Order: sequence, then structure tokens, then C-alpha cells
Amino acid sequence: MASTIKKAPLCKRSFVEALGTFIFVFLGAGSAIAASYAGLGGSALLAVAFANGIGLALAISFTMNISGGHINPAVTIAAFINKLISTKDAIIYIIAQIIGATLAGILLVAIFPALLGVMVHYGAPTLGSGVSVVTGITLEAIMTLFLVLMVFGTIVDQRAPKMAGFGVGLIVVIDVLVGGAFTGAAMNPARAIGPMIASGFFANWYVYWIGPIIGAVIAALIYKYIIK
Repeated sequence: MASTIKKAPLCKRSFVEALGTFIFVFLGAGSAIAASYAGLGGSALLAVAFANGIGLALAISFTMNISGGHINPAVTIAAFINKLISTKDAIIYIIAQIIGATLAGILLVAIFPALLGVMVHYGAPTLGSGVSVVTGITLEAIMTLFLVLMVFGTIVDQRAPKMAGFGVGLIVVIDVLVGGAFTGAAMNPARAIGPMIASGFFANWYVYWIGPIIGAVIAALIYKYIIK
């Protein structure tokens, strides 16, 4: 990640981050709408888990050689903590990611009829029935911790096996299976806020910033002071 970030101009890297996040959010949020339309019932969570995991794996694999394949403000914050990206670049990355996610959400709203999309808030995550804000933040923090550790362990670390973004995609599949019913398992502030902006559904939006950022910071510190 570090060597890739130094090569391409910032304008190209930020565009690729926006495009990669657009692809991921369109596929991830779109899968929730498609699962609702197909009436998959109990198997819907499995379908959404694989759509998000594979979508992220492909988006990371597509962007990692240019921008480092962050596709997530939480990952960018973790990279910043570990001095893999400058303050300026981190801010622009996060803005680009939010723009890409929002454009994906807008396209989903434009494509799918309201009757279908509103049922699942156009793919925006939400807390499950009876799930408190504290529980939601805690789950999002833990799942993001696993996600960011996988990013560092399979992409950032020079000793890592060459598996592109598929290690990260697999942890997303598992995280969604574990936490999807409770929080939507966003693990990514851009993945959450893009569909929220597009659909106008902002219930507990802060959960999907506070939780992932806490998890990302802890993961970055674990990698920096213990693993690395």
C-alpha cells in the first residue's frame, strides 16, 4: 500500500478511490434491494454477505495498485495512523470515498422503484429491532477491527501472501453473517452514509462512523506496536 500510494498522482488516486467505492457500494447496497425483491427470506443474509464480500474484494483488487485499495474511510484512518498516507491525502481519500458511495446510492434510487428500495432503505444499514446504540457501535467496532487487521495482514504487510483483496472480502462475508442482522454490518462509514444521503434515511447514522473509526484505530495500534 505504501509504495503504491507514492507512485500515482493524488488526482488519479482519489478518482480511483471514488470509483472503487462506487462499485462496492452499488453492488453491496444493490444486493440488499435484490434480495428483498427476490424474497429470499432467511437466505437473504447469506446472499448479501457474499455480494458485499465479493464486491469489496473486486473493488480492492481493482484499485490497490493505484490508490492502495482503501475503499473505506476507516481503512484510510488506520493507514494515516501508521503513517502510510499523509494528512492531506487521507482527507481527500475520505471525501472521494463518500462521493463515490453517494453517487452509487443516487444511481440505485434512480434505477429501482421506491416501493422496492424504501423497504430496505436502498441498502443503507440500520440497527435491528431491540439493538441499542451501544451494542451497535460495539459490534461495528469489533467487525471493523477484524476487517482492518485483515487489510494490514494481507495487503499492507510486505510479508503478506499475494491474494489481492480476497482475504479482506472473506472477512466481510463472515462479519456480515455474524453482525448483519444486528447492525447491517457496514464496517465502512462511506458504505453507510452514501445510501443514507441518497435515500434520506439517517437513523443512527453516527453508529456507522463511531464504531468503525474506533475499530480501525485499535487495529492500527495493534499492527503498529505488536504485529509489525
